[in-house]
Amino acid sequence: MRSNTDSRPKASWGLKLAALAGLLFLHVPIWVIFLYTLTPDEQTFTFPLPGITFQWFGVALGRADLWRALVLSLQVATVATIAALVLGTLAAAAVWRSKFFGREAISFMLVLPIALPGIVTGIALRASIGGLDIPFSFWTIVIGHATFCVVVVYNNVLARFRRMQGSQIEASMDLGANSFQTFRYVVFPNIATALLAGGMLAFALSFDEVIVTTFTAGQDTTLPIWIFSQLTRPRDRPVTNVVAMLVLLITFVPIFLAQRLTADASDEGGKQ
Repeated sequence: MRSNTDSRPKASWGLKLAALAGLLFLHVPIWVIFLYTLTPDEQTFTFPLPGITFQWFGVALGRADLWRALVLSLQVATVATIAALVLGTLAAAAVWRSKFFGREAISFMLVLPIALPGIVTGIALRASIGGLDIPFSFWTIVIGHATFCVVVVYNNVLARFRRMQGSQIEASMDLGANSFQTFRYVVFPNIATALLAGGMLAFALSFDEVIVTTFTAGQDTTLPIWIFSQLTRPRDRPVTNVVAMLVLLITFVPIFLAQRLTADASDEGGKQ
């Protein structure tokens, strides 16, 4: 028997066509890149394709500089995500649990880095790091990425904290649980999916970041920087397209899973 609980009106054909047009506008360029990974012509892009070949996948996988850039990007994204999970969760807990002077200002300052243009953040980080005479290296890239990865984790965890009932923590403490036990059995199960979603989004953002990385990388080359440098080499364009699709696939998975986790958590919260 069909449920009648959803009384929302159906979308009109005009709205459906507008949504379809928006999707095509966003995704057709991505499919064009995928199409030209199969072209046998290394210098010109023509349509229809003069043929289909998978040789550029083998060429890309055989590039040692590509593998170095990929490994560096994965390492940076992993460390930046861990730092964001720790700092973002602690900041969210402090803003949610405590009342102190300037709390709203601190919350605003935590969110600000992701709202600023990347080039502004990059210039600010480069000036600060250079002023402290810190050599640009792997760790300066991590610091740069953590500035905006923290925001993603903070927003997800704070939203989940605000849906929790403070009485759960108080009841746990009243029953004799210490702080660690309360966090393990009460707090963590409530925020686990928010941590996972925030962590996956932070990883995806860090992995494909190019603007802030340009100002903080020094001589190191992450995968997005490698792709950007290849654009000036016309003969390498098919290889660049292959790598661009690799980046797309790597970032698609965590973003998709994070969206599913967030949607499922919202559905469960709505049913309660």
